[in-house]
Amino acid sequence: MTFFLKRFWIKLWNWEYWPAWTVYAAPMIFHSLLALKHKAFFYFSAVNPSIETGGMFFESKWEIFKLIPAKYLPTTIFIKAETAYASIEQLITETKLDFPIIAKPDRGERGQGVKKCSSMDELKSYLKKHPVDIILQEYIDLPLELSVFYVRHPNDVKGKITSLTKKELLHLKGNGVDSLKRLIYTSDRAFLQWEVLSNDATLDMSNIPAAGEKRLLVPYGNHSRGAMFLNAEAEIDDALLSVFDEVSKSIPGFYYGRYDIRCRSMELLKQNKDWKIMELNGAGAEPAHIYQPGFSFFKAQKIIFQHFRMMSNISAYNHSRGAAYMSYSEFKALRKLERAYKQKLLGIS
Repeated sequence: MTFFLKRFWIKLWNWEYWPAWTVYAAPMIFHSLLALKHKAFFYFSAVNPSIETGGMFFESKWEIFKLIPAKYLPTTIFIKAETAYASIEQLITETKLDFPIIAKPDRGERGQGVKKCSSMDELKSYLKKHPVDIILQEYIDLPLELSVFYVRHPNDVKGKITSLTKKELLHLKGNGVDSLKRLIYTSDRAFLQWEVLSNDATLDMSNIPAAGEKRLLVPYGNHSRGAMFLNAEAEIDDALLSVFDEVSKSIPGFYYGRYDIRCRSMELLKQNKDWKIMELNGAGAEPAHIYQPGFSFFKAQKIIFQHFRMMSNISAYNHSRGAAYMSYSEFKALRKLERAYKQKLLGIS
């Protein structure tokens, strides 16, 4: 089987890899009906009044981080595009930010441009390739990575956790016989990342991992980077909700979105101990548990519809209390800025 045919076949039979437009074709029709109800196509922008576009697209991660109490965040710094390396080194020293460091675009999505940098030289190379505003973040080496979708109507004292997802980072186990290259080729999930993995200088494709040896391939919990999403909704209880009620209420103007976090264990997380927020996503976030392998496509559609309805209700309430809906002219202006930003990010002149 050819490379392209194999990739096509894997994606065809696993809807978690389908293009976004196929997954969201029906939900977008529902969105249009909700927009007619609100008489505003961009009604979603009022769901989180403190976040640009409500968090639907092109929002600044740094502006969101500034809303979150520091105790929940890893050490994080903001680097303006074209900042001198000497100034960056000084800032890293002042904030006691040690390598390895996670570098990512301030306005990025689906793991695009995320890089784990192990040295200043590696960071300089990254910044040269990505001449946009950048977030530098402490690498949190905690074993459990989760996505927690939280929703609270502004009238309600308590919110609810509508999705809890465990992220299994892309890795392989050796058998003592096959090379890393062969192991990647025979693993569907890893194979789909071949183009990225084959250009990763830190991976020795000829190396033969020992039997049972776990080899981490991608240190980020992004589905687009090969992470497996596993439904962990059985762990949702009052203790977990209490933690996310507390943090969410401390973030002004936030009612709907997904936390991407790392923690020591589920037990400690429920005690509000030893965990950090890596990112907070708003209106554009998805209930990530639907991407568990084998999850019903039609059940996933139902869950997306339910979240659109919740977003609609919260937006309508906030709008009635003075939160403005984004106008078409504002949308056009942002899209223009987004295109220019992505051209810089991808190195397109």
